Amino acid sequence: MNTAAPQLPSSALFTDQYELTMLEGALRSGTAGMRAIFEVHARRLPNGRRYGVVAGTGRLLEALERFRFGPSELEHLTAAKIVDEATCEWLSTYRFRGDIDGYAEGDVYFPGSPILTVDGTFGDAVLLETLALSILNHDSAVASAASRMVCAAGQRPLIEMGSRRTHEEAAVAAARATYIAGFAATSNLAAGRRFGIPTTGTSAHAFTMIHPDERSAFTAQVAALGRDTTLLVDTYDVPTGVRTAVEVAGPELGAIRLDSGDLLLQARQTRALLDELGARDTKIVVTSDLDEYAIAALAAAPVDSYGVGTSVVTGSGAPTAGFVYKLVARATAPHPDAPMRPVAKASAGKIGRGGRKWALRRYDAAGRAVEEVLHSAPPRPGPDERAVQTPLVQAGELACPPSIDAARAHHRRVFTELPPSAHQLSRGEPALATVYAEEDGR
Repeated sequence: MNTAAPQLPSSALFTDQYELTMLEGALRSGTAGMRAIFEVHARRLPNGRRYGVVAGTGRLLEALERFRFGPSELEHLTAAKIVDEATCEWLSTYRFRGDIDGYAEGDVYFPGSPILTVDGTFGDAVLLETLALSILNHDSAVASAASRMVCAAGQRPLIEMGSRRTHEEAAVAAARATYIAGFAATSNLAAGRRFGIPTTGTSAHAFTMIHPDERSAFTAQVAALGRDTTLLVDTYDVPTGVRTAVEVAGPELGAIRLDSGDLLLQARQTRALLDELGARDTKIVVTSDLDEYAIAALAAAPVDSYGVGTSVVTGSGAPTAGFVYKLVARATAPHPDAPMRPVAKASAGKIGRGGRKWALRRYDAAGRAVEEVLHSAPPRPGPDERAVQTPLVQAGELACPPSIDAARAHHRRVFTELPPSAHQLSRGEPALATVYAEEDGR
């Protein structure tokens, strides 16, 4: 039996048609080969959020490696008359050959933060808009919600279990994003296989109800999974379920799970009952439509861990990060060394700021981040500053392999640098102000 992971298909058609029609027009006008710089940023954070979390960069870089127009993709474009033969010929040898810089995966961002800078020819770079935005918008929205939940949970671990509430592939991406933001595990086996995320899971109410009674169900589960398993005790009556669970598994029972009702009250009553029954080391896991606010409300409850589903995989009210992919500079002539000219959209409500930006994060004497400073020329970081962007792709080649573990560690580190206001769930301004520096020639 072949157990090798399946080869993923080309990502070239995960795009919008207008990117190919723009390419066709640019090939006709002679601008396809002109140098162009695009930036990904969010104009604002979701209402009430204090920071966002960059996630999906590793998936984007992997998808970029597969962004090739093979025979089947070209046949579709030709048959559907989407672009002309000359454009198909150009696409047949396409691979991105430019440079991409960006915020490291797991870093935090704020309004205007240039989380991705794509520098190449217009033809090369314009094709990547939808690919970049579809991945970064989804994964960053999930990671941003997950980070708030991790903050609300304190030292208590969280399990991602939202696969049934989203698209099957989005579920895998969401599990990855939550892990980067600090979740301990996922219920999704595909995410475990692809990304090495710890997986966990025991039983649902259906398992209890298929048996004649709770005792039969608990006995079967303990026989299969051992006394350290987690028994779901709220199918019928919680106190009865707890008593039966301890009778079946003994005081060595690993955990019980509560999935309905007043979780704060039930957790307190259940802890008292477990202690009374001698199961003092048996943990309490709570689930049931949790979000960051519900988790915060349970801070004083004797809860050991949380399982979160719908809310985290849908961004907890903000299902997209709101990123845009905008042209910010173009060459003044069609040759590699031509000067670059800033360009920006000027329509009402969507006014842009032209020119490439370089980001520095500024810190106070205690090591707390205080500002996101954007420069219009490459700056030299001072002793209290950190260059936020890092090379991701250089001349079309990956600068360093993406690592989910590195992203997870990076997020843990940068989150501790944020001011206390970032930890608040109440509505407020971004934790760091984004300022545009007057260049001083440093």
